[in-house]
Formats: sequence, structure tokens, C-alpha cells
Amino acid sequence: MSPVFKAALWMAGWLTATLAMTVAGRELGRDVPVFVLMLLRSMMAVVLLLPFVMATGGITGRTERFGLHVIRNVVHYGAQYAWFSALILIPLAQVISIEFTLPVWVAILAFAFLGERLTFAKIAAIVLGFAGIIAIVRPGVGAIDAGHIFALSSALGFSVSITLTKFLTRTDSPLTVIFYMFAIQTVIGAVPAIMVWEWPEPHNWVWVAVLGIAGTFSHYCLSSAIQLADTTIVTPMDFLRVPASALLGYWLYGEGIDALTVLGAALILGANTLNLLKARKA
Repeated sequence: MSPVFKAALWMAGWLTATLAMTVAGRELGRDVPVFVLMLLRSMMAVVLLLPFVMATGGITGRTERFGLHVIRNVVHYGAQYAWFSALILIPLAQVISIEFTLPVWVAILAFAFLGERLTFAKIAAIVLGFAGIIAIVRPGVGAIDAGHIFALSSALGFSVSITLTKFLTRTDSPLTVIFYMFAIQTVIGAVPAIMVWEWPEPHNWVWVAVLGIAGTFSHYCLSSAIQLADTTIVTPMDFLRVPASALLGYWLYGEGIDALTVLGAALILGANTLNLLKARKA
């Protein structure tokens, strides 16, 4: 079995896990406050990851940049809150499509804070990405839905988090970054969750389990895929999340898909493809 085929299988696991987490977030968001479901997810992830952490040296001494981990996860926590909020308010296809503008924001932040050059290809990708956002959000055609604001905020927040992660992975292992992410967000999220605490109804505990397991397993699948194949091969497989989430939204929630949403998603994925082609050429 070739490494690329193995990577494709891991990406199938990533796709399945992220879609499961998306549906679980939508289902829980109807009955459970977002702060509560985020805390439950982080706590489950800590429990799942702790044995691996203890087997690879324990918790102490894993990093010398704990302060940067805290800053990164404050931003990531806010982005994750916005993402879960968007899931409740707008169609799944729109949430995921806007999420794919993340490389556009990363390119802008890398130019502003990391000194990376803005090449013609990157500028073209940024223009395509923003054109896609305009097609989906449609400013000036009635009031902009709060869900679109949350989705855009989450994409921007995740891009800041990824930029900070580039610094952390120079010295810390992926397991350390992921474990500290969930551990710190458990602490951060405890206070707001307690303030609005509501125990999930018995039928919702299945979705809590899906959220925690899928949210943790997805990271492992993606890391395994990237170890086996180049990111320019792995990342296009993730593009399947856009049509898959659109189909899920249609089948499970009766969400329609209009032509402008399809156009916006195509422009955003085009921007990502341009970035990937440039990376492959480099």
C-alpha cells in the first residue's frame, strides 16, 4: 500500500471525524449553551490524550513557552466559540466555506507579522478569497446575518492561532501543542461554562461523546496523513468537506444551496488551490 493511499485513508478519517463533530455541534447547540459544550469537549480530549502524554515523558517540562501556549489558546478559544455559534445560526455549507478562507487570513498575517512576501499568486488568492466571502455574505443585500460575522471571526481567529502555532512547533511536539490546547481551554472555559451551566439531556450525551472523540481523533488523522504525504497532496482532500457539509445540511436539516453560495465556495476553494499550486512549484 503506497504512502499516498495510506494518507488518503487517514484523510477519509479526518473528513468523517470533522463532519461528525460539525453535526454534533449543531445538535448540541440547540439545547446546550456553547460554553458548556466547549468545556465538555475539552475535558474529554484531555482524558483521551493524557495516557499518551504520560507515556511520552509526562506533563512537566514539555515546553519552555507556556506563556505563548496561553496566548494562542485564548485566541483559539474565542475562534472556536465563534465557529460553534455560526453552526447554530447559518447553513453548514456556508460555515465550512467561510472557514476555508483561513489560508487567506494566514497569508495576510504572515506578511504583517512574519515578514513573508506577498507574491502575485498570494495576492490573487487573497482577492479570490474575499470575492468568495462577498458572494456568500452579500453585504448590502439586507442585513448581514450574525452567523456570517461569527464564521468570519472564527476564520480570522483560527488563522492567528495557526500563525502562533508556527512559532510553537519549532520547539514543541504536536502532542504537546494539542494537549496544552485542550488543557488550557478547559481552564479558560470553566468560568463561563459554570455561569451558564445546564446539564445535557440524556439523549444529548451521545452527541457529547461524538464531539469529544471526533474532535480529538480528527487531529490524529490529519497529523498521520501529513506524515505520509506532502501537504500539497493532503490538503486538496480536505476540500471535500465543502460539498459533504452541503449534502449533510440538505439531508439532515433541509438547508437549500443557492447559486451565490456555490459561486462563493468555488472562489474560496480556487484561492486555496492557487496557494497549493504555488507551494508545489516552490
